[in-house]
Amino acid sequence: MRDFKFKFLGTGTSSGIPVIGCDCAVCTSADPKDNRLRTSAAVEWIDDSGKPRTVLIDTSPDLRQQALRFGIKRLDAILYTHNHVDHTFGLDEVRRYNAMQGQAIDVYAEAPTLAFLKRIFGHIFESEKNINQSFVATLIAWPLEIGKAVELHGVRFTPLRVLHGRLPIAGFRIETANDAAGSILPLAYLTDVSAIPPETWPQLRGVRTLVLDALRHRHHPTHLTIGQAVSIAHEIGAEQTYFVHMTHDISHAETQNDLPERMMLAWDGLELS
Repeated sequence: MRDFKFKFLGTGTSSGIPVIGCDCAVCTSADPKDNRLRTSAAVEWIDDSGKPRTVLIDTSPDLRQQALRFGIKRLDAILYTHNHVDHTFGLDEVRRYNAMQGQAIDVYAEAPTLAFLKRIFGHIFESEKNINQSFVATLIAWPLEIGKAVELHGVRFTPLRVLHGRLPIAGFRIETANDAAGSILPLAYLTDVSAIPPETWPQLRGVRTLVLDALRHRHHPTHLTIGQAVSIAHEIGAEQTYFVHMTHDISHAETQNDLPERMMLAWDGLELS
């Protein structure tokens, strides 16, 4: 396995930035790092056979725009953190990858999220009921179990339990069998987090790269504030931490200046390798 890359496809909250109808300083900012699509990520690498692989974490409503902007030209699997609209409503765009690759695409999610996807996207999962034959995605749904790793072409994705308010959702620890010194792996991806339960902390030991929710400075019932995220990042002690899922309360330049060393706001298109 070589050429591992982690791409931030979107780093914004559910409304995206700029927010419709808002004239605040961030929504009208000329800094491209203040322009944030809905949060999602792509993991790319070359497997042992020399074949390129891509796994998406969530399918935001901006998936088409993200795929075009950041060059996502193939798709092998999708991992879902939870069933909220800003993390799932781009699923219909996956049909283009079926057409290009000529094969079904694996989708991994916990049972409540799979049930949500099958209900909302009935035209995909029960395409035989469609009145007209139409161009829809072809997917294979697989149940995701917290703590049970999914091995995909040489990369291991282990679901971790985190809390999004009262809703239990999934984060991911991403690693390979032999992560070399200097690698960004192991990497923990924890978006839409308000708390990390005790049983998850041991699974965060040794991560070199941490991606963590940091919504805004003010309290929110289902997301970490910047201050809370910084505190958790200190406790985890990753070599580098990147914050995601920011609102238009957060100016990239101003907030970045106040962050501790080895912590930074991610931005759309940022690529780690």
